[in-house]
Amino acid sequence: MNASRPLTEELLAEIGRAFNSRDTDRIMSHFADDCTFFMASGPEPVGRRVHGKAAVHKVLADRFKVIPDMNWAIDYEYVAGNRAVSVWRVTGHAADGTVLNYQGCDLWEFRDGYVLNKDTYWKIVRPD
Repeated sequence: MNASRPLTEELLAEIGRAFNSRDTDRIMSHFADDCTFFMASGPEPVGRRVHGKAAVHKVLADRFKVIPDMNWAIDYEYVAGNRAVSVWRVTGHAADGTVLNYQGCDLWEFRDGYVLNKDTYWKIVRPD
């Protein structure tokens, strides 16, 4: 683990830029070794729980293979102590033809300025 660093809005913006680069090594440089990513969907009430830096790295790398142009446009973000919120719109085109265009948010928890928990939510879009 790297030395402690302050959690700031600029750090949160840098993490967002890392995600938009889709460079998983760059993204994971912001995560703690014992991090947990709670995905928006999955078999558990919390979505899908992915624990540990190596496991999160793999999930993200696999996702970017399927959705190579995945992009998050930030609506707003704020930091409160060791927690932060990001509200965004995610877009992209999946290999199976699915088009992503969802509003969502991340609830972040940090330890020493590194992501400990990333909890993702997004809207379910359905025709009326």
